[in-house]
Amino acid sequence: MNKACPVLLRQRGKYTQILAFRHPLAGMQLVKGSIEAWENLPKACERELWEESGLKAEAQTFLGIWEADYEEQIWGFYLMNPKLEIPDCWDHFCKDGGGHIFQFFWQDIAAPLTEEWHPLFQGAMEFLRKRC
Repeated sequence: MNKACPVLLRQRGKYTQILAFRHPLAGMQLVKGSIEAWENLPKACERELWEESGLKAEAQTFLGIWEADYEEQIWGFYLMNPKLEIPDCWDHFCKDGGGHIFQFFWQDIAAPLTEEWHPLFQGAMEFLRKRC
C-alpha cells in the first residue's frame, strides 16, 4: 500500500455524501496522498486530510484496499471521525505542488460523476460505493 485516502461521509436526508474537492488544474478529486516511510495508514490518512483540507479527524474504520491500476498505486481507505462540524463548502490553500487552492464540497456518493472527475478518482468512488 502506498496511498492513503481519508474518507469523510455525512447524511443529508436520504443521501450519503462524501467529502471531495476541485483541484484548480486536475478537476474533481478525493483527498489522497503518499504514505511516508515512517507512518502507518491511519496516521497517513490523518496527516493527508490535515494537509489537503485543514480538517482534523481521527482514523476510525478501515474500509479496504484498492489496486488503482495506475502507476502501481495501491490505495488504503479509512473512514474518518472529525473533531468539529464540517461546513458545506470552503477553500483551503494546500502547499503541495507549489501551492493550490482546493475548493471543498460534498458529493452525493451514489450520483453519477461528471467528466470533471479523473478516471482514477472515478474508480476510487466506485470502490467506495460498495463499502459505504
